[in-house]
Amino acid sequence: MPRKTALRVADLSQNASTPFDLRPDPAALKSIADDLGLSGLRKLRFTGEIAAQGSKDWLLTGRLGATVVQPCIVTLDPVTSRIDTDVRRLYLAEMPEIDAEEIEMPEDDTLERLGSFIDPGEVMVEALSLALPLYPRKDGAGLDESVFAEPGVQPMRDEDARPFAGLASLRDSLKKQP
Repeated sequence: MPRKTALRVADLSQNASTPFDLRPDPAALKSIADDLGLSGLRKLRFTGEIAAQGSKDWLLTGRLGATVVQPCIVTLDPVTSRIDTDVRRLYLAEMPEIDAEEIEMPEDDTLERLGSFIDPGEVMVEALSLALPLYPRKDGAGLDESVFAEPGVQPMRDEDARPFAGLASLRDSLKKQP
């Protein structure tokens, strides 16, 4: 069953674009935030239009704006980010056929198979998910060096793991030899 934001393709006008303006209510914002694993979601808006492309295909273009709250990857403190991004989906009645055992991902990731409905609400959530910061970090948050070792063993530091760290100690020991 289609969601209330879904538009039936048969009802869309071939001669004029169909505008949409989605602004989820607080309950829907909470549901989307929970689904995406966000600490909070404020001010989500998706505006745009759906227009015919030729006789069978449809183009959805829009602008997504949102304010999201995620935990910092270092401190777990809340980090607020603003997202503003353009969204484009081309719904094709006939997807290109690929007859190969191994295929590469197409360069155009905006292509979708045309079904009976086009759902701007579904596109909004997908676009938001793709636009989220992968590693939100609070200003000034950094990773400090942690050093662990068994008693009596010299701990290995980050500096020791560098590719030429061993060469530096060899160079120093050669300088000390007469």
